Amino acid sequence: MIYDKLPVVFLSTLASEKKDSTNKIIAEYILSHQDEIRNISIKELADACHVGTGSLSRFVRDIGLNDFAELRMLLGDTFYRFEKAEKKTDLAEDQSRYISRSVEQALSSIDMKTVEMLAKDMHDYKKIYACGMLKAQNAAVDLSVDMCMLGKLISTNTAYADQIDHILKAGKEDLIIVFSYTGSYFDYQDFRAKEKHLILPKIWMICGTQKEMPWFVDHVIRFDSTGSQRSHPFQLEAAESLIVQTYARMYAE
Repeated sequence: MIYDKLPVVFLSTLASEKKDSTNKIIAEYILSHQDEIRNISIKELADACHVGTGSLSRFVRDIGLNDFAELRMLLGDTFYRFEKAEKKTDLAEDQSRYISRSVEQALSSIDMKTVEMLAKDMHDYKKIYACGMLKAQNAAVDLSVDMCMLGKLISTNTAYADQIDHILKAGKEDLIIVFSYTGSYFDYQDFRAKEKHLILPKIWMICGTQKEMPWFVDHVIRFDSTGSQRSHPFQLEAAESLIVQTYARMYAE
C-alpha cells in the first residue's frame, strides 16, 4: 500500500470529526506522540488524552480496529513515507511533466466499454453512493458535484467509518462507487463477519492496479499507474472526469 493503515484511518478521522470531538482529540494526540506511546497501556493513553478508557475503546472501534491491542501493534509497524522530486530538476517543470504523463497514462489505458457500463448503471440506479479514502475521497466528492450539475444525486461521506457503515447498510437498490488507487479500500477493515451484507449492493471500483478485487466487487475500471504518491490523486481525478463526461455524452441533452 502507498499508505499504511494507521495514517489512513487517523487522518480520515481528523478530516471528518468536529472540532474538539473525543475521537479527534485522541487521533491528534496519537499522531503527535507516536514514538512516546508505542508501548503505552490503554489507561495511560486515556489519561494522556484526558478521556476515559471507554472513550478510547469506542475510538478504536470507530476507526475500524478490533481492539486496543491491534492499535498498539500498528503503532509499532507504521512508517510514514513521502515521495520527493529529484533535486536536480526544475521543480515546477518536473511536476508539470510528471502530472501530464501520469494523466495520459491513466486515460489511455482505461477500457471505455467498462466506463460506458458504469455510466449506464449511474443512469439506471436512483440510490448512488461514492466513496474513497483521503486523496481518493477527492475524486468521490468531485463525482458527486459533477453529477449534481447533470441532475443526478450521488451522496458521499468523508469519514471512513461512516462510509463503511453506509456500504454495510446498502441494499440491492444501491449502487456503490469506490475510488481506490491501490485497490486496497476494503483491506483496511475486517469484513470476514460482515461480507454477507456486501452481496446486496452493486459495487464498482476505480483503481490503478491489476490486483484481484474482493469477491463482492461486481465491476472494476482499471488504469495503468506507477503506484506512486505523486501521481495518485491526478490519475483518479482524470478517471472521474472521464466517467462524468461519458455520462454526459450518453444521457445529457
